[in-house]
Amino acid sequence: MAAKLAATRLHLTNFRSYASAELCVSGSVVLAGPNGAGKTNILDAISLLSPGRGLRGAKLAEHVRKGPAAPGEALWAVAATVTRGQTPYDIGTGLTLGPGGGEKRHVRLNGVEAKGSADLGDIVQMLWLTPAMDRLFTESAGGRRRFLDRLVLGFDPSHARTATRYETAMRERARLLKYGPRDPAWLDGLENEMAEAGVLIGQARAATTERLNRVLTERGSAGAFPAAALTLTGESFECAEDLRAALAASRLRDAEAGRCLVGPHVADLAARHTAKRADARDCSTGEQKALLISIILAEARELARVRDGQAPLLLLDEIAAHLDAMRRAALFAEIADLGAQAWMTGTDLSLFDAAPAQIFAVEDGVFSKVN
Repeated sequence: MAAKLAATRLHLTNFRSYASAELCVSGSVVLAGPNGAGKTNILDAISLLSPGRGLRGAKLAEHVRKGPAAPGEALWAVAATVTRGQTPYDIGTGLTLGPGGGEKRHVRLNGVEAKGSADLGDIVQMLWLTPAMDRLFTESAGGRRRFLDRLVLGFDPSHARTATRYETAMRERARLLKYGPRDPAWLDGLENEMAEAGVLIGQARAATTERLNRVLTERGSAGAFPAAALTLTGESFECAEDLRAALAASRLRDAEAGRCLVGPHVADLAARHTAKRADARDCSTGEQKALLISIILAEARELARVRDGQAPLLLLDEIAAHLDAMRRAALFAEIADLGAQAWMTGTDLSLFDAAPAQIFAVEDGVFSKVN
């Protein structure tokens, strides 16, 4: 079954290990090859077709291929054709130098300059799993917040803009508290901006968590991946006035700490293995991976339900390496059942024997079709 949302053409220029590369596909894709062949760079490029910094969370300049660039040439560029149902979209994004030497990211939709990468969220929804995320439940809360916010974006593309509003106001408030002047009217204005955006962030996160818990509960113990129960932790604020008052009361404390101590930026996401009644952080590495996959599949299934059967793109880096044969087969079956286009990478071709996908061998930036 053809995916209803799919990237069918990808062209890279000066992007990481690729001076120039083009790949045309249909359906799901497996990129197989040795470490350093450039497989993850392809997933990274696709991830930049959605809002945010992509699956690596890298600064824009870090995507630039090492080597000289001609004046006026894009520092890097990613162009793609994405189909939603029967409608194709030509999407391009890239980094250029401005007249004063400053870097600027451009986004184009069907040849027309877009306002920014946030506009892409209405067209392309995607989810990803990378090896770095295997430690999600045992490392800092910041990683879990970013993970949750990525899930929120699938349902609410405006979430990225709201988060930017909040973070911009928070940084300016921190600067005023540290260096002055601590003008009450100026601080009031920044805290009002933080409060309005912060409550929206909290509400969006809570709604997404509720959605996922419903899908995970319906799923129960069926399938090869365990069900998870998700909980948002940290102080919540029902209305902007409550958060505004908390921020005002915390000015002196925040100035002494050098950071803001209240608000959605200090929330956390907790997960439990339902069947084992254990916190995810206490589970084995293999079970943590399985819980992550379960959450991603629940998100994909819910997104497909609310978007007329259009499941998100799935970017799965080294996904099969630590799954046994039963779970690999179950994952491939669920992707097929969702009707999702998955882009998967791995070093061992044999792990993808059961995958209903086009397989490309990748070496030194060259793609060779295997099947």
